[in-house]
Formats: sequence, structure tokens, C-alpha cells
Amino acid sequence: MRTEWTPEDLPARHFYKLMTALILPRPIAWISTTSAEGVDNLAPHSFFTISCVDPPIVQFTSVGRKDSLVNVEATGEFVVNLAPESLQGLVNASGTPYPPEIGEFDELGIRREHSTLVRPPRVASSPSALECTLHSTLPLGDSTVVLGRVVNASVDRSVLVDDHPDAQLLQPLARLGRNEWSTLGEVRAIDRIPYRPTEP
Repeated sequence: MRTEWTPEDLPARHFYKLMTALILPRPIAWISTTSAEGVDNLAPHSFFTISCVDPPIVQFTSVGRKDSLVNVEATGEFVVNLAPESLQGLVNASGTPYPPEIGEFDELGIRREHSTLVRPPRVASSPSALECTLHSTLPLGDSTVVLGRVVNASVDRSVLVDDHPDAQLLQPLARLGRNEWSTLGEVRAIDRIPYRPTEP
């Protein structure tokens, strides 16, 4: 037996909560931006993924017109910082809806460092950062998908094994439903199975 709902059966916010409880785990893009007035903003976005391989493009979704979206539209740049388990408290606190003139870096005491190719700073204690320039935005209902071209990837050497980022060393956080979070847990390696046609 299954329980089923259509979007018409529930208020929009309730259907949203249903989707976030079913589409999981979701990686967290810890987005840093700089406003036109020079305020450094930092906020977690769990609607985040890779959009294109060549050129390298990532995307995050702003539900409503949040500071991250406003700043990216104004300046054309942002940074995706990895949200590690060790910084969970700060990642969560940076999701507080501060007014635009208050920067989360300063308000929460989060150390910043200069990015290499874009103006918004990186989170100094995050093990990796993807510096992005705005490719395009796509309005969808009450949300906006932001697509950014990755122009630089910065990875702390402490999380590299054979010059490749190691998931267990990165210790990424993920969002689940409600106020639930997840850590990486057990990591298993399994190769893809190539197709081999059977001989007649």
C-alpha cells in the first residue's frame, strides 16, 4: 500500500517539505557572494548540483529572492564552498535570514580568504571552493536557478590522495528532510559494469 499526493492535494509549502524528505541526501553549496555595496554574504543552498562537464558549470537554486541571488545578479560572481562536518554549526547559522547589510562572515566570525579569480571570498576553513562566474539564471515559479561557470577550483592539500579529492577526508554534510542533516557514513567503491555483447 502507498500513500499518494499530487501538488493539488497539499499547500505548496507542504509539498515542498514532502519533496525534500524524498530527494536525499542533498549536497550543500555554501555560497559566498559580495554585494554591490561590498558586503560579503554567505549562505547554504541544498538545491545544488553539476550542470555541465565541458564547460564546467554548476547550479544552485534560490527559493525566493535571497541575498545570494541578488548579489550574483549584481556582480556576476560567486563561490561554492564545501560545507564540511566540522563546520556544521556555522553552516546552519549562516542560513539565518540576516538583513542584506549584515555579512555572515563578520557576524559569525567565519574566516575568509581571497579567491584567485573572483571577488567574493572563500571560506578559509572549507577544504574546497569552486570560483564561478555567472552563466545564466532561469526563473521557475517562486525560485531561480543560478548557473555558474567554474573558473577555478581550490582544494586543500590535506584532503588530496594521489592528487585527487578524497570523500572521507572532505567529510561533506548533506541535507535531508525537515531539520535533518547527514554525514558521509560508509563509503563503498564499485566499478561500473561495461556492456559486452554476447557472441552469437
